[in-house]
Amino acid sequence: MSETILRNYVGGGWAASTSSALLDVHDPALGTSIAKVPVSTRDEVDAAVRAAQDAFRAWREVPPPDRVQPLFRLRRFLQEQRDEIAAGITQEHGKVLEEARAEVRRTIDNVEVACGIPSLMQGRTLAQIARGIDEAAERVPLGVFAVIPPFNFPAMVPAWFWPYAIACGNTVVVKPSERVPMTMQRIFELIDAAGFPPGVATLINGDRSVTEALIEHPGVAGVSSVTSTPTAKAIYALAAQHGKRVQCGAGAKNFIVVLPDADLDQAVPNIIDSVYGSAGQRCLAGSNVVPVGSVAEELVPALVEAASHIVTGNGLDAGVTMGPLISQAARERLISYIERGAKEGAALLLDGRSARVPPEGFFLGPTVFDHVPPESAIACDEIFGPVMSILRAPSLDRAIEMINASPYGNSAIIYTQSGKAARDFARQVDCGMIGVNVGLAAPMAFFPFGGRKESFLGVLHGQSQDAVDFFTEKKIAITRWW
Repeated sequence: MSETILRNYVGGGWAASTSSALLDVHDPALGTSIAKVPVSTRDEVDAAVRAAQDAFRAWREVPPPDRVQPLFRLRRFLQEQRDEIAAGITQEHGKVLEEARAEVRRTIDNVEVACGIPSLMQGRTLAQIARGIDEAAERVPLGVFAVIPPFNFPAMVPAWFWPYAIACGNTVVVKPSERVPMTMQRIFELIDAAGFPPGVATLINGDRSVTEALIEHPGVAGVSSVTSTPTAKAIYALAAQHGKRVQCGAGAKNFIVVLPDADLDQAVPNIIDSVYGSAGQRCLAGSNVVPVGSVAEELVPALVEAASHIVTGNGLDAGVTMGPLISQAARERLISYIERGAKEGAALLLDGRSARVPPEGFFLGPTVFDHVPPESAIACDEIFGPVMSILRAPSLDRAIEMINASPYGNSAIIYTQSGKAARDFARQVDCGMIGVNVGLAAPMAFFPFGGRKESFLGVLHGQSQDAVDFFTEKKIAITRWW
């Protein structure tokens, strides 16, 4: 039986790519190919952007309360198909079903917030700025935006961008990750059913060559992306070269600090979820755990004990609490980091290489290192997998120094019962998202997703008012009537 070849969605209809270059889409829990994704040609990219340009001319004139009506319908469809979409995410990505359902919920949240664009997009006015003269600033859409998301959240991360772009009066071309393209294929079926005008939302499949063709296309006004830091820098540079506005979420190395007064009954399960959720393949994973002072004596054994009880397997199976990595290459890379961590002097307390996992698929069990040197690769690099590095600190000041020494600045979390310690931490740590007694410092859709330093390139982030500002330009009108 032949595998499904995924299609593009252009000009309000589905179209098969003419490209002979086809990539395998894998079920990482089984290690088998479940579909083929085409590497669309430059001519197909051009046709997609041109269709979006044509649609923009009429779409920008649609009143904002009317523009959000298809989004309201899409929100209902997503809610109705939530379990089906979640199962599809688990199949092509590997995360457990509960995590996939949470991702779909966050996707719906962003659609809901974008439905408020009649309020979010309002401008400013000031009458009588001078005698007989009024001034007004309005937000206007810019044109076609390219959305280039990562593999680790195939539904949610695109929704940080495209609903806001469309609600603001722009049109979008989404190029999903070639490793997880099936989720956006299903969401675009719902977009089609929701009744957006042809060309307002476009789906084009492919690899890096398609990404570059989109960025270089003169019809694209801006680029929204989330990826690794090296790739984000390449996207940012190419977009700047071609005069695009751009926002690029990038890599991360997040710290979790635990003070002696922390409630460990609450903290330990939170930390385990933060480190090992989605097999550590998320930009908010708290991979570096920093016990301060004497709390390490109780915390470290508790973390090892909890990690050893994680059930690794197919995310669709009941009782499984951690799924596979995205690919065999990712698994091999993680194994090399575990080997390197041991060579660099860290104490390997739990070795994921020897964990009980299914014989097929791209699995690696949870790993715990203690006494990790702060300058070691496992402490500094974005590993993107189920590896916990424990870096002990004698004081909160030293823990903050460790965090601020990292080139990344996505998130940092502290566990404490001290309001003063939490306040000092929040003020002194150079990260975009701070958590106090929470496992993940993940902003809700009505707040921006705010990485800093090497974790973000640009000025305006995804979600909420930042997204509205990114997808619009301010036009100033100064008027006087004689």
